[in-house]
Amino acid sequence: MDLFFVNSGNAKRYLESLVISGDDVARLLDDRAIADGTPIFLDGETMMPVEPMSSWGRTLAYAALKPGTRREYGRIVARLSDYQEKRGRNLVTATESDIQAFKRVRTELQKRPLGDSAWGKECQLLDRFYGHLVRVGAREHLPVRMGAMGRNPMAPRIRQRMNIRHLALDQYRYLRDVGLGGQQPDSAVDLSFRGWAPHRNRGGADLALGTGMRWQEWATVLLPELGIGVGYAVDDVVFTVQACAKYGKARKIYVPSDSMSGLEPYLLLERPEQSATSARRLERRHRDLFVVSRVDHDSGLVYGLLDGMDRVFSMSGMEPWLRRIAVRETEVGLEAMAVFICHSGLMPGADSWKRYRHGAWRRMVAWANESTPVLPRQRWRWHDLRHTFALQLLSYLERQMDGEEPDALARRRRHRSYLSSHMRLNPLLIVSRRLGHSSPATTFEYLEYADDSLNQFDDAFRGWVGEVGHEATYAQIASHAFGLDKKESV
Repeated sequence: MDLFFVNSGNAKRYLESLVISGDDVARLLDDRAIADGTPIFLDGETMMPVEPMSSWGRTLAYAALKPGTRREYGRIVARLSDYQEKRGRNLVTATESDIQAFKRVRTELQKRPLGDSAWGKECQLLDRFYGHLVRVGAREHLPVRMGAMGRNPMAPRIRQRMNIRHLALDQYRYLRDVGLGGQQPDSAVDLSFRGWAPHRNRGGADLALGTGMRWQEWATVLLPELGIGVGYAVDDVVFTVQACAKYGKARKIYVPSDSMSGLEPYLLLERPEQSATSARRLERRHRDLFVVSRVDHDSGLVYGLLDGMDRVFSMSGMEPWLRRIAVRETEVGLEAMAVFICHSGLMPGADSWKRYRHGAWRRMVAWANESTPVLPRQRWRWHDLRHTFALQLLSYLERQMDGEEPDALARRRRHRSYLSSHMRLNPLLIVSRRLGHSSPATTFEYLEYADDSLNQFDDAFRGWVGEVGHEATYAQIASHAFGLDKKESV
């Protein structure tokens, strides 16, 4: 059994058949509401759909899932199917012993065993798959017996906590300037540095740290959202993130001036050159791109041509895939609307940003000595900057509200009292809203780290983002956070 995924764009571009055209296939998929990324299971010899797996894949087309999620779900089921075929068994009729053996392979025997979190995702998806087979009559019951209170015995028994990892000031400077920026630890230029677009990577780190956005939020930001090219001066940058946010939950993003100044070297030096060298390449692909003709900055609407049709999108509602192909006409040709671009002239993908941070880590390790900061015990992640933002802002707001109380227990007692009587101005809830957490309980886990010695500074974030010589303090961010929450509560 082979696994394929629906891609209406590829059908229009590459399908050549006397029976049906690619455009007809794309129209049929649209008529049946079969979304891109929907998994299709085909017989390896006849290339005909295999049931009931293909019907299950169709249910994913109607679910509120992203194309990448649909593809990942299809791969999980295909992986179990391949495992069963190698053992001379069937996917549909799998028994409890089959699932137990598959779990042991995935979590113990394979070259890189899965952790509890990854296996938990696979286990949950397989439950949903076999639940579908029971509902359509392909099976009489689930292959795995439920335990007490309906618990799946295949699921991980260890409840994972948040893996909160944060950086100290010297660690962040070392990461940004040496790892990403290609400098030596003494700030001298490293002539052997062979990285590409160091100003872009440094600016991305400053934007991530100064806003607390998740990777998919800051890496997909558009130029108009940062007030670039709007035609008038912009002081405080505030925009709404929604389609790129986790669970599509809308929230306001405030970008401090120091984070904007950290982007200036990239926007003035590297990006114009990148855009100019890729303009001709984008011109050849213009039919596959969303060519923007007008941006209404007041309403946040974007007008342009996509797939030969005039389209209008809300900027905050643009999905990452649409943001990646959004371009506009300039003097040098087509130019991406994304802030961060790569060799292709379009937005870097997840693998590219992963490669950038891996390269930065290798540089950090190579230059590490007794004069450099102590490196984190694990290779750093972009998400560590979000955790650092949260801890610094939380500590700063608590100091503003509670004063410089030396006793940690006393601070926590005052915090609990404050939480019960001042819900709207509570630092924990403010940080929760700024981060876009679905529940304050998620943010509550940060309190365990709020008194960590790594985060004890007289002024939170002074000198963290922006260029050396600027005062980068969270007083501006904190006051703006209070202001936004007061306005939102009116």
